[in-house]
Amino acid sequence: MPVYSDLVPHSFWREISPSPEDRSGLAAPLGRSMLSMLHLVRVFEEKVLELASQGLVHGPAHSAVGQEGGAVGSILALRGSDQVNGSHRAHHQFLAKALAYLRPDGIDPEAELGSDIRQVAKRTLAEIIGLSDGFCKGRGGSMHLRWAEAGNLGTNAIVGGGVPMAAGAAWAHQRAGSGDVVYTYFGDGAVNIGSVLETMNIAAAWKLPLCFFIENNHYAVSTRVDEVTAETRLSARGLGFGIPSLRVDGMDTLAVYLAAQEANAIMRSGGGPVIIEADVYRYFHQNGALPGSAFGYRTKDEEQEWRGRDPLVAMARDLQERQIIGSVAVVKLHNACQAMMDDIAGELVEETGDRRQVVPALWPSEDFRDFGLRGDLSEFADARFEEQDSFSGSLVEDVKFIDVVADVMRRRMAEDERIVVLGEDVHRLRGGTNGATRGLAQEFADRCLGTPISENAFTGLAAGMAADGRVRPVVEFMYPDFIWVAADQLFNQIGKARHMFGGENAMPLVVRTKVAIGTGYGSQHSMDPVGIFATSPGWRIVAPSTPFDYVGLMNAALRCDDPVLVLEHVDLYASKGAAPADDLDYVIPIGKAKVVRTGKHATVLTYLSMVTAVREAVERLGLDVEIIDLRTLDRASFDWETVEASVWKTNNVLIVEQGAAGTSYGGWLADELQRRCFDALDQPIQRVHGAEASPSISKVLEAAASTRTGDIEAALRKVMADQGLAVATS
Repeated sequence: MPVYSDLVPHSFWREISPSPEDRSGLAAPLGRSMLSMLHLVRVFEEKVLELASQGLVHGPAHSAVGQEGGAVGSILALRGSDQVNGSHRAHHQFLAKALAYLRPDGIDPEAELGSDIRQVAKRTLAEIIGLSDGFCKGRGGSMHLRWAEAGNLGTNAIVGGGVPMAAGAAWAHQRAGSGDVVYTYFGDGAVNIGSVLETMNIAAAWKLPLCFFIENNHYAVSTRVDEVTAETRLSARGLGFGIPSLRVDGMDTLAVYLAAQEANAIMRSGGGPVIIEADVYRYFHQNGALPGSAFGYRTKDEEQEWRGRDPLVAMARDLQERQIIGSVAVVKLHNACQAMMDDIAGELVEETGDRRQVVPALWPSEDFRDFGLRGDLSEFADARFEEQDSFSGSLVEDVKFIDVVADVMRRRMAEDERIVVLGEDVHRLRGGTNGATRGLAQEFADRCLGTPISENAFTGLAAGMAADGRVRPVVEFMYPDFIWVAADQLFNQIGKARHMFGGENAMPLVVRTKVAIGTGYGSQHSMDPVGIFATSPGWRIVAPSTPFDYVGLMNAALRCDDPVLVLEHVDLYASKGAAPADDLDYVIPIGKAKVVRTGKHATVLTYLSMVTAVREAVERLGLDVEIIDLRTLDRASFDWETVEASVWKTNNVLIVEQGAAGTSYGGWLADELQRRCFDALDQPIQRVHGAEASPSISKVLEAAASTRTGDIEAALRKVMADQGLAVATS
């Protein structure tokens, strides 16, 4: 018979509720402010639903009517400098944080609401409708609300998508030593999302001041929580990560406030993250003004039972029992909120005959469509640009490429304390798996962060660092194929952040990764990701092919206020070339290609290790061909001036890349180039790329799946033959 010993979790798990003394001891100004905010949020949400039912909200209207107690109770326990983010259902949290920021001394329910409150309500409603006066200039709508000044980091339409970013903001607070905390709000559906659980693990390991606030409203759209989760007390998740966890009645605003106070005390004292699970209920369906019972997944009796616990009624009752406010004043407060929202809606919507419409003059201008997708690169105004052929400093020949990768990062980290490097094993193995971070952990221990194998979480954490503004994170993906694991954060969050929040918030983040074709690591470690990033909005992409260029382009990436992919190649790591003897501070402009060989019969466009491969093939065949190292590969920064000038000179184009056909970069490039230079072309644009299949472990099959020397030579011969020019055979 085995011997059993019960194990005790490292952290506590408690249910918290107010004692009679807590209720009688609630300070009158705080209680009155709670009541005011509850009514302001409720009436705002009801106005949104009214306008949505009239077809005046383009897109969803995810209301949180019924859930106000969780938002108001937790946010009134925060400082103005604390921060929050939330999910697609977050009007209540956004408004509560904005109102608390505006009125740090509280909102008197018996006083005039004031123009400041009215202005915030109007800008929020304008954003939900999609108007230019909204907080995100109409780009975000109901699901993407951001007001950084008030501590609203941005709400998120991807379930669980904003949680890792909140951890990044919490890391920035921890490093600054401010004592500030971050609350990330999400629902019962997000609790089972991988990025949420990954973030819980990192936050606990790093003791981040982050509150995971779970609004358990019991339904993910129409699916009950007990249908998809065996342990329906969702705060139990904290036990597995050593996170203290609190469970509270979210319909009781005071109970939530007490839970938040306890959580804040833990976080502010360095105790790490806390989970608060608030038991709440949304009165309406996932989207719109109908109750869940209208769709058959809830009963009217259930809905009525929860409405009997309404947070507005409960708070008013508590205050009235203590004679802090009278019933007439409560009615007047509600009426005042309704009058304000009616008045605001009247300024945004007009009557036209028998229907209502949004005032046309309030829509954003169509020419605002792409504004702010990326920045204008004005941050490079004082940069010192250099090119190798005109470099005024001294050069050292035969410098190993990988040594330059480590050296320039060390230089930048020594000069700029904002730079933080993070990724798997970057702090071990004498500089990660290839030596690219050599020496950084020893010199900058607090800024060279080895992460768990959780790409989605640590990429989102870096995004939160970058959005905070005090940090310039550099994320290393050990292999580029791992971008698929982090695809949500890379493409839904980082790439879209500037645009969807209005175009003015910077996202200074660098991703480093290496193409490993030829190393025998097989299908899941060998992709070239350029085609994926180039067809995704918001990213800039640089691909250095020489040590000298690496220094300048990495310096450019670390200066840029947009997210930048810095692409490397394992074949280049061991190669040698000229590099500066002691000058690691110059910049090569983003958006400047380099003609590495002039010629008249064809233009070859390529990048990374293919630059050398093409040059060797051209010289071996004795061709008069121009070779351009593209260096910058994203749409916004592409050097069309250099490329078009070459094409108009040679009238023939060959695009050479190494990676697979399916994720090819050359596809979009050829399409765009033939549109721009159709009249200059004497023949269709030719392309060299890998096969459809990913590289295999077999050395023979890997070679067959990727671009080889013979493929390049065959393409060059064809380009020349199609001009009627013979190529001598060796």
